[in-house]
Amino acid sequence: MVDKSARRQRAALGVAPRAIEDQEIVERLVYALVNEGARLLEEGIAARPGDIDVVYITGYGFPRWRGGPMYHAEQAGLDRVVARMREFAGGTRGDPEFWQPARLLEGARW
Repeated sequence: MVDKSARRQRAALGVAPRAIEDQEIVERLVYALVNEGARLLEEGIAARPGDIDVVYITGYGFPRWRGGPMYHAEQAGLDRVVARMREFAGGTRGDPEFWQPARLLEGARW
């Protein structure tokens, strides 16, 4: 049932199915959290990236051994995070507004 509905929706939108690697799925999920976290830092809602990581680990069950989304972004490299976000924005049915990097991410080292 869901498969049939997905096929119909893809056809209506003119979207060809494609294989999506596990890494892309992780990046899309985590980088969205990172971007929102950077906005929290910009607005002064959070003082440090580590504060955001603590909330995700203790409040939302983010895997402790990963260190939180902000730590994950630091390890990946903020320049890579921004580059991937731009790729996501420009892809098929991309959402440029959603993937607009927070100012803090662009050229930043928090």
